[in-house]
Amino acid sequence: MQVLAVGGATLDIINSVPVYPNEDDELRATSHQECRGGNATNTLVVLSQLGHQCSWAGVLGDDKSSRLILRDLQQQGVDTQWARIQPEGFTPTSYILSSLATGSRTIVHYRDLPEYGIEAFEQIDLANYAWIHFEGREAAVYEPMLRHARLAAPSATISLEIEKPRTDIERLIPLADVVIIAKAYASSHGYENALDLFEAIGTSPGSVMLFATWGEDGAWLQTVDGNTLHMPAYQPGRVVDTLGAGDVFNAGVIDGLQAGLEPAEVLGRAVRLAGEKCGRRGLDIA
Repeated sequence: MQVLAVGGATLDIINSVPVYPNEDDELRATSHQECRGGNATNTLVVLSQLGHQCSWAGVLGDDKSSRLILRDLQQQGVDTQWARIQPEGFTPTSYILSSLATGSRTIVHYRDLPEYGIEAFEQIDLANYAWIHFEGREAAVYEPMLRHARLAAPSATISLEIEKPRTDIERLIPLADVVIIAKAYASSHGYENALDLFEAIGTSPGSVMLFATWGEDGAWLQTVDGNTLHMPAYQPGRVVDTLGAGDVFNAGVIDGLQAGLEPAEVLGRAVRLAGEKCGRRGLDIA
């Protein structure tokens, strides 16, 4: 299947530390790595490994970091022809502390680029894609793209990731077929569990399939018929690295739904892929 994802790509600068430091601490990193990251591109890299033909649409700066990112995506089999380079722009960069004690990751992100906009998106022949995935970012920018995708590719499935609270991001939900919501968004709005979140969203029957990821508590699914399912988190032998686990979950959802699996199978497989990723570094699912 051909998949297009619209969203971010970053340079990840990862320092592994024995334990997460207290404020004003000084400690030595056990390892240092610079690599490509970003929600949308991480999901595409996993989907590429699962046998899908993948394309990425996003914005990078005109710098050394962008060349590293594009080279990595191409090596991973992800098409980058729709990427836009911003002259004199600075490629988004995530500074990440990865705790060896817990496997947790703490991210400080810097971004100073415009979003990928409707003008660029309209240049893409969407009829080539069976699935179009959006990393939910600025609602005012993304809403025209979702509406255009619905008209230009009526047979394509449209999915939307909502990871963080953003102004008016909720208005994008009815424009998608599949919406994946992270606990960080839900918690910021005071929802203590996924069922309360689903009720608050209140999508009309037969319209949107909802997923909610809840970290150590697993994930939930609400079908278009309003039925809810829960899958406990898959526990690897040891939690090594949680960076990108949500992106792997997203890829599992897209792959499972495209394959025609039953909802419970889709949820279980996505949870397992994300859990297995937490037991190893990187996004290699083999």
